[in-house]
Amino acid sequence: MQDSTSCSHGCHLNSDAEDRQQYCISIVPLFNHLDLDELREIVQTTRSHQFPKGQIVYHSGETSEGLYIVHKGSMKIYRLSGNGKEQLIRILGPGDFTGELSLFSASVHESYAEALEPLELCIMSRDSLQSFLLKYPQIALKMLGEFTSRLAESEKQATRIATETVETRIALYLSNLSEMQKNSGITLPMSRKHLASYLGTTPETISRKLADFEASGWISQQGQRQIQILNLDALLLV
Repeated sequence: MQDSTSCSHGCHLNSDAEDRQQYCISIVPLFNHLDLDELREIVQTTRSHQFPKGQIVYHSGETSEGLYIVHKGSMKIYRLSGNGKEQLIRILGPGDFTGELSLFSASVHESYAEALEPLELCIMSRDSLQSFLLKYPQIALKMLGEFTSRLAESEKQATRIATETVETRIALYLSNLSEMQKNSGITLPMSRKHLASYLGTTPETISRKLADFEASGWISQQGQRQIQILNLDALLLV
């Protein structure tokens, strides 16, 4: 891991609003409801770590250091199958976090984390996190909500890969993304390589199926990541 520094971003700015914006934890749903003094208290317990693009943040089997919070950049969380094939679990951007299972016991990572671009993380130790959960119970409630959401999504994803065709997986992914982004013009949040890993297929299949959707008049591709959905009903019937 890269050398670490204190994670107290922005402590000398002039206004409270500017100060709040600089704290890595202020954009995390677990903590963004806290006032500035409470944020300052929490941020003093975190450490900042920088990683270049492509560097492994942690390996499967390593002991978890605690809660990993993305401040800048992005990283992917993935597992490797017995034959070395990568299965993408999720991509984390600013405000996202992982490592929360270490809250309950000293644990090891079951997956890998890798920087997709220059990355800055704020890391909070298990002891510090447990202390703040006792002091601020609303954090525990928000964490429980995040657990529930992630579990539901993991179960849904596993079911789709096991039971649905590639066409259906891609179509549902596009329709869900449109709903999340509240727009028929959507931006893929990951490369086609990573999308293929997430959906349990190959990049070539992703490109071929998107071309098929476009030929059918259901979507219009506008670059590698920009897609305009033209017929949502048709996608939902795939």
